[in-house]
Amino acid sequence: MDIKALIREIPDFPKPGINFKDITTLLRDPEGLQYTIDALAEKCAPLEADFVVGMESRGFIFGAPLACKLGTGFIPVRKPGKLPAAVHSVEYQLEYGMDRLEVHQDALHPPESKILIVDDVIATGGTAGATARLVQQTGCTLVGFAFVIELTALNGRKHLPDAPVITLVEF
Repeated sequence: MDIKALIREIPDFPKPGINFKDITTLLRDPEGLQYTIDALAEKCAPLEADFVVGMESRGFIFGAPLACKLGTGFIPVRKPGKLPAAVHSVEYQLEYGMDRLEVHQDALHPPESKILIVDDVIATGGTAGATARLVQQTGCTLVGFAFVIELTALNGRKHLPDAPVITLVEF
């Protein structure tokens, strides 16, 4: 199946010169969505993760069903103030300022837990890199990253720690 053909491109969104990769067209296609989760699971299974970690919010869309398919737990990484218990947090740089991500301190079990970080897209690598720093704070082992889309021109991989990076389509 051609996943790339199911991803719509929206020119000049969110600002002029950006060609946004819209996954809602992939998500509405039941066969395309199932194929995407199955393909991620097949490529990620050899990493033998104990937990899939997905970032708010599109990482939840792919991370939770991937965790089910792999037989692992799913751990959400959220924006500040969304988690009710004690958290680890990390700040990271955005184009226009700083942001922060959080994960419950008791969500993962160091040092034995092996973590796979999942999101819809890797662009500059900022969010995935920050999530990797959160995983490192917990004392767990990062076994890899998985993304549906990689925007290769933005070279986001260079901002990630040394771990396997799995992608399904490149733009």
